[in-house]
Amino acid sequence: MFFTLSKLVWFVFSPVNLAILLAGLAALLAFTRFARFGRGLGVLALLALSLMAFSPLPRIVIRPLENRFPQQDAAKGPVAGIVVLGGAIGVARGDVVLTSAAARMTKAVELARLHPEAKIVFTGGAANLVTPVTETEADGARLLFEGLGLPPERLVLEDRSRNTRENAVFTRRLVEPKPGERWLLVTSAWHMPRAMGVFRKAGFTVEAFPVDYWSENEPADFIRPYGRAPRGLSIADDGFKEWVGLLAYWLAGYTEALFPGP
Repeated sequence: MFFTLSKLVWFVFSPVNLAILLAGLAALLAFTRFARFGRGLGVLALLALSLMAFSPLPRIVIRPLENRFPQQDAAKGPVAGIVVLGGAIGVARGDVVLTSAAARMTKAVELARLHPEAKIVFTGGAANLVTPVTETEADGARLLFEGLGLPPERLVLEDRSRNTRENAVFTRRLVEPKPGERWLLVTSAWHMPRAMGVFRKAGFTVEAFPVDYWSENEPADFIRPYGRAPRGLSIADDGFKEWVGLLAYWLAGYTEALFPGP
């Protein structure tokens, strides 16, 4: 129920979708006696879209999330396993499709070669609400990892999870981590606080290994605009979604802290 409700609510209230819906409503009101209100609504929607598309706002939103867990030295000790969260890969026409979060997958391969004794655990099913599931993210991960030379016996693929909480719960049951083992968690830096929170709540002790940074952690983050609207809109949407997700997961009891930290 939580999964379905979260998908439906976010479809309407994601900042980009909401601004577009408000712009559409403003256009309709222009032909009614509420035309004046419609013009104001249209200006508000256009301003919101412009701020998300071209201003530094997306980086400002995403920066605190990315700074929460610093990246560590990948070679500082033996590793039992590397857990890679879904959201970066899929399958289309029988071939691998990578998203803008592809660094999760490439870093997993890099870590796998650095730690040849470690298991590579990918967790990600399919988040389809309407269309039937034919191939999962785990299917794409298998194609990619084996295609890049990782032995099949090193791979552990979890293909039922649909969100971050299920990633943590299902993966813990699958790998049964032992006390004292070192497990790395690989996901986008902006997603790491929520991911660490749910893994802790699930009783799976992991070390954060963030990748896929969108901010530079430099003063320029607060002043540099975007040259391409789609990139700014995408980062803003994911950034706001992550802040809302942190609150929703905390209220639902999926994490112990509102903003999990090191």
